[in-house]
Amino acid sequence: MARGDLPPPQRIAVTAIPARKRRTSTKAEQRAEMMEQILDEAEYLFSKHGLHGVTLKDVAKRVGVHHTLMNYYFTDKKTLFDAVFARRAVVTSERRMQALNDYDAATAGKPTVEGALHAFLDTDLDLYIEGGEGWKNYGALGALVANTPEWGAELMDEHFDPVVLRLIELLKKALPDCAPEDIYWGYHFVTGALMVTLARTGRIDKLSHGACRSDDFAAVKARMATFMAAGFRQVCGTGAR
Repeated sequence: MARGDLPPPQRIAVTAIPARKRRTSTKAEQRAEMMEQILDEAEYLFSKHGLHGVTLKDVAKRVGVHHTLMNYYFTDKKTLFDAVFARRAVVTSERRMQALNDYDAATAGKPTVEGALHAFLDTDLDLYIEGGEGWKNYGALGALVANTPEWGAELMDEHFDPVVLRLIELLKKALPDCAPEDIYWGYHFVTGALMVTLARTGRIDKLSHGACRSDDFAAVKARMATFMAAGFRQVCGTGAR
């Protein structure tokens, strides 16, 4: 080898690494994703305009698909509305039922009014505090349904009667000498306040000149159960017990 010459570079064998295949969604997964998107956008529209103020075309436009695709997923608007309402109803009902059962067990069947109301109300309010805009939209939708006697009462009965009756059962334990009608009226006042809160009308914002906000569910959670418990005790003639 002549001076200054360099040995030829050694050829290094490189083992090719096969490219990772991108996982393609199955048709079932794509359908499920589209279903969730439809439910999300329909929930938003129904929460603003109600059942009769929204068309399937409106939902399709918001989703970004041709309106004929909607009929592949839902036969009509009422079927879509019912699916939207049921999707989160099962979540809040099951969570509150579990909270009430756990509280009843923890107190050995001797609940207090305030404790029962905290289990029922706080568990629900936590969903709206932590669940993002989707849950807030659902709250507004629930308030609208609860105040529509023509068809809304039937939906509320179907999805929420068991958990409501469980709360009433605990309230009767906590107030054994209270007349049953006072317990039911008390619940009526509780759910009315809850529905107005979930509706987020903005009235309290204006009335309080900004000191209170309709979307401040944490502030509601800190006050509602205590306020309502005092009402139950007063109506039932038990004073400040």
